[in-house]
Amino acid sequence: MTALTGTRRLARLVLRRDRIRLAIWVLGTPLLGYALAGSVAGVYPDEAARHGYAATSASSLVARAFNGPIASADLGAVVVAETYVTLALIVALLSTFTVARHTRQNEETGRAELLGASVVGRYAPLTAALLVVVAANVLAAALLTLALAGAGLPLAGSVAAAGAVGGVGVAFTGVAAVTAQLSVTSRGANALAAAVVGLSFVLRAAGDVLGDSNADGTRVESAWPSWLSPLGWGNQVRAFAGERWWVLALPVVLLLAGVALAYALAERRDQGAGLVAPRRGPATAAARLLSPAGLAWRMQRGTLLGWAVGVAVLGLSMGVAADEFNAMIDQNPAAAEAINAMGGGTDLVDAYLAAMLGLFALTIGAYVVQAMLRVRGDEADGVLEAALATAVSRTRWLGTQVLAAALGAVALLLLAGLTTGLGYGLVTGDPLGAAIELGGAALLRLPALLVVAGVVTALFGLLPRRSVVLSWTALLVFLLLGQLGAVLELPQAALNLSPYTHVPSVPAVDLAVLPLVVLAGVAAALLAVGVAAFRHRDVPS
Repeated sequence: MTALTGTRRLARLVLRRDRIRLAIWVLGTPLLGYALAGSVAGVYPDEAARHGYAATSASSLVARAFNGPIASADLGAVVVAETYVTLALIVALLSTFTVARHTRQNEETGRAELLGASVVGRYAPLTAALLVVVAANVLAAALLTLALAGAGLPLAGSVAAAGAVGGVGVAFTGVAAVTAQLSVTSRGANALAAAVVGLSFVLRAAGDVLGDSNADGTRVESAWPSWLSPLGWGNQVRAFAGERWWVLALPVVLLLAGVALAYALAERRDQGAGLVAPRRGPATAAARLLSPAGLAWRMQRGTLLGWAVGVAVLGLSMGVAADEFNAMIDQNPAAAEAINAMGGGTDLVDAYLAAMLGLFALTIGAYVVQAMLRVRGDEADGVLEAALATAVSRTRWLGTQVLAAALGAVALLLLAGLTTGLGYGLVTGDPLGAAIELGGAALLRLPALLVVAGVVTALFGLLPRRSVVLSWTALLVFLLLGQLGAVLELPQAALNLSPYTHVPSVPAVDLAVLPLVVLAGVAAALLAVGVAAFRHRDVPS
């Protein structure tokens, strides 16, 4: 028996366990890319509009920080500038989470020990997970190539752009292989990998902000920090602007280095252990942990803090960028029309602010799904069974989890509105007034997030084994319908399926109370269905 014995069968097991997730990943990435490319092509239909976009993007530090450097004024380069960072972050997180799920999580739950009792080599579980994740990235990149080419973009540039996105996934696959050896828990491995993704984003943003634009102001050359970031490498491929194919080798080098390091670290630790020793807790637990509410807060506070930092930074940046908005679209009526479709109203700055609050609400929806799906994790790990063996009822336990997720959503929405208003107010001279106005406007998005929590709760009660995949799928559908549906000119019947569609786009339009009441009623009905179903089904041991 060798160290890789059983790799093929374990790879088939990974495919069997994640067949739905992988299908959504592999098919969803090119579909999202196609939709975004089509919407960008509609917003910037001619050379003059694209030239204006390139000039304003190159001169705006905010645009360079969040979208990356513009490579040229060609349509393909504009599509890359608008879509690359979004797609790259998605595949980076999917890659790291999948590797951790099939390596560190298997050790944490004891599955790896059972597999190790059979004819399985020491490196086989890790190798199987890496092979599947790399294959998923390659296949998604191939389909993304076809999607971009199908949207009317040149084939060579489509290959380079898709390779840049797939390369990010491949690079962070190697990163996740290492973090899975360091932490003793899957949550810790995911947190370390996510921290590396965040650091990569910061390095890329710093390099792009510090870069120089060319003579006509339609192209940006990134500074050296971008070359330290796997996210920055994708921009350096220069898709649709004189492709630099050799840059695509850098993610492969990082993958090979990460795998080699992971193999070496695996030799230095025991099964189920991590190289970073877990921090010892206090000798006695706090009294608040004796209640479901106290335990929920203890489990959620770290995640909530991380989200709060990200929301605050983005909110402040988006608020400052609002003052640049009129200048950025002054020569682009199509862009103004798209913002109006997303934000509503006639005032472009108010429409922009409403659209940004809508995007924040959708992003915070991911936090709600993440927080609510902890109930499924507790059930699968046996924690729920132990909790229900005490005097805690099912209704109280699940209700506490819903309340914790809802309060976290309230805090993040309020923070998003306050920081966006503060950033805008610092530029316009009224930070307090703008912060209060946008803070209140952000809280109006809460009923839509309660509907998201209700969907997850209903799925958990009715279809617990499928609840994770279906919950994230529902959120993705809400993304496409609620934020991109208007830009893509989808029929109103389809748009109405998203709760975000029914939220009044304050401050761009006047407040309407009835849609918020209806959303609250739908959320209450979904929560009631989920709680009732959970009370009457079995909880597996």
